[in-house]
Order: sequence, then structure tokens, then C-alpha cells
Amino acid sequence: MAPIAVGDVLPDGKLAYFDEQDQLQEVSVHSLAAGKKAIVFGVPGAFTPTCSLKHVPGFIEKAEELKSKGVAEILCISVNDPFVMKAWAKTYPENKHVKFLADGSATYTHALGLELDLQEKGLGTRSRRFALLVDDLKVKAANIEGGGEFTVSSADDILKDL
Repeated sequence: MAPIAVGDVLPDGKLAYFDEQDQLQEVSVHSLAAGKKAIVFGVPGAFTPTCSLKHVPGFIEKAEELKSKGVAEILCISVNDPFVMKAWAKTYPENKHVKFLADGSATYTHALGLELDLQEKGLGTRSRRFALLVDDLKVKAANIEGGGEFTVSSADDILKDL
């Protein structure tokens, strides 16, 4: 399947998270992004160095600026279970706007065409690193990384697309 691209409609899919009452919830991507400007960014794995030290902190630090430019939702997706995503989110106590969403079986990542085979490294199927700018479900920017790179999918890169 070809990776999602500019002009495509963001596919719908179900992702999991824990709410403020610590209850496991399932949410549709379309329910979060329909009729809004949203950023959907994906990382290969929770607690991994580039994801934890650069990618996620950039979106947390730039969240107010992104919101001031009309972004209603900032969604972080990783091929991890919701328990891992909850624990990872707790390591960012300053976060007020980034939602951490679990794609445990990589089903949604496959729908985006952004799966990354890391079986040789013992990590199974993961997500390529990416950042999408979406306006009412239509992809306006698709910043997709190759391999283990982090050169085009940062919060600063998305700010340039707004």
C-alpha cells in the first residue's frame, strides 16, 4: 500500500487511550479530526531515544504556537499498547495538548501505509516516523521520514506548513 500523501483523506480507525479517570477508552480518528485542523504524528516506539527526547517534546513545547495557528488536535500515535502509552505520557507532566494514542496491533499504521518492519531488531512491526497536517480529514502536509531519520517531521517542520 502506498503511504498516505498530500490530498488524501485521512482514513478512519480505532485507537486506544486512558482517560483522566484512568479508564481505557477507544476513539475513532475521525471523531478527533473531522471538521478541524489537526496534527497526527507517529513515532516508532514509546520511550525510544529520538521519540522521547526530540520528537514528542517538540510538539509539547510548540503546542501553544500550533494552537494559535488554528490547530485543534495534536495526536501522537505509536505501535504500543495503551498501558505503555499511558506510562509514557506521564513522563511529560508539562503536556497539556498532545494526546497519546495506542495502535497496539499496527492496524491504523497499516491503513496509513506507514508501517516499518523492525523484526530483525526484535521490535516487530512499528510505525515510520511522520507528521501529518490535516484539515477536515484532508491531508495538507505529509512529512514522512525514511529509516531512523528525524529530519522532516518535527513540530517546527509542521509550523512551516501552517
